[in-house]
Amino acid sequence: MSALFEHSPWVEERADAAPSSGDRHADLMAVVHAASRAEQLALIRAHPELAGKAAIDGTLTQASAAEQASAGLDRLTPEEYARFHALNAAYRAAHDMPFIICVRLTDKAGILAAMEERAAHDTETEIAAALAEIGKITKLRLEDQP
Repeated sequence: MSALFEHSPWVEERADAAPSSGDRHADLMAVVHAASRAEQLALIRAHPELAGKAAIDGTLTQASAAEQASAGLDRLTPEEYARFHALNAAYRAAHDMPFIICVRLTDKAGILAAMEERAAHDTETEIAAALAEIGKITKLRLEDQP
């Protein structure tokens, strides 16, 4: 089974057990949106922080490592790394989850701007935003499959 969702094989398993609509991405996202709030939060929290500890210690999934590298997050200056670390901490303190954005659809400056802007949102807005970003990430991962 592919790794479309970070450390959350249950999404694909549930989609595989349900009748297919013919649109794999829609079927997968239907599972995500039908999941309990606790399951949705677990899915969100399974994602690594951007330029975070997992990127440093090499424990990112292969897909996440490639995606973060595509946005230059594997080549940060010490100052940029410190800024990501501070913004990740502020976001987690505000929302008790990692900041999620489809890094393949933006760049380092766009990611930093979004982190600053979204930290001020209410948590319900950010849960919806995180799930939408997971949808974008999954769509691109699906398109990469042979």
